[in-house]
Amino acid sequence: MSNISYYTEEGLKKLRNELSHLKDIERPRASNAIGEARDKGDLSENAEYDAAKEAQGMLEMKISKLEETLSGARVIDESQLDNSKVLVLSKVKIKNKANGMEMAYTLVADGEADLSSGKLSINSPIGKGLLGKSLGDEAEIKVPNGTIQFVITEISR
Repeated sequence: MSNISYYTEEGLKKLRNELSHLKDIERPRASNAIGEARDKGDLSENAEYDAAKEAQGMLEMKISKLEETLSGARVIDESQLDNSKVLVLSKVKIKNKANGMEMAYTLVADGEADLSSGKLSINSPIGKGLLGKSLGDEAEIKVPNGTIQFVITEISR
């Protein structure tokens, strides 16, 4: 059984576009590189051929992984989500109890995580620590630098 992961419509479209690009553009490009290297002579001493075959193997592995991810991908119906608890796609404002610093994140699936745009993976330490919490709850989260205590100050969609 494959792992089920939840995505926004936009995130799923991005994955499908990436897979299409790899299959329709990158795969033929890799095949051409192998063909060109093969035409250069003795394959036993042809570093260019070996490199092209290696690149093709890496590409096929990436395509396979994306196909596996897409086979278990589900679109989240945002209208059915509960705002009283932190869930996937929740926009959460948290306050660090130690220094008073406030942060805002949207919790998303691993494939959509992008910290620079405030999208935090639900499988990250902070994401896991916030899931299921309600407004005003305190979350004690173990991170690589130790333990941080946060208070949830806002939950929205």
